[in-house]
Amino acid sequence: MTRHLAAKTSDIPPGGNKVVSIGGRDIVIFHVNGEFFALLNRCPHAGAEMCRGDVVGEVSSERPGEYHFDGSRRFVVCPWHGWEFDLRTGQSWCDPNSTRARQFRVTVEPGETLVKGPYVAETFPVSLEEDYLVIDLTAPATT
Repeated sequence: MTRHLAAKTSDIPPGGNKVVSIGGRDIVIFHVNGEFFALLNRCPHAGAEMCRGDVVGEVSSERPGEYHFDGSRRFVVCPWHGWEFDLRTGQSWCDPNSTRARQFRVTVEPGETLVKGPYVAETFPVSLEEDYLVIDLTAPATT
């Protein structure tokens, strides 16, 4: 199965993250400005836990003393060596041509659609070997 129920949206507060184990992999889900992003919880550079890294926006500058913050571009910073990885793509900004964090697609789906299935219950044949007496306390006895 390629799709897995990972967490409730309410499990991860805005600005927070949650590590889930799926198929033997630890995956960290980040909640940033109402969006959810998932990366393998290991930095591809040296193996640090990505869940311990800070999430930052992009800062650019065209000249000294002038800075522009782009909050729509979000990165997680590796807590060990400061390497930055784009939350949307996993691309490294320290080594963009050969290093990328494993990224997973995350969708938000209403619980009511997940409950519909398709589920298949295992069934077993049932037989009764005796008769039973049933007393109904709400109905008067008839003679």
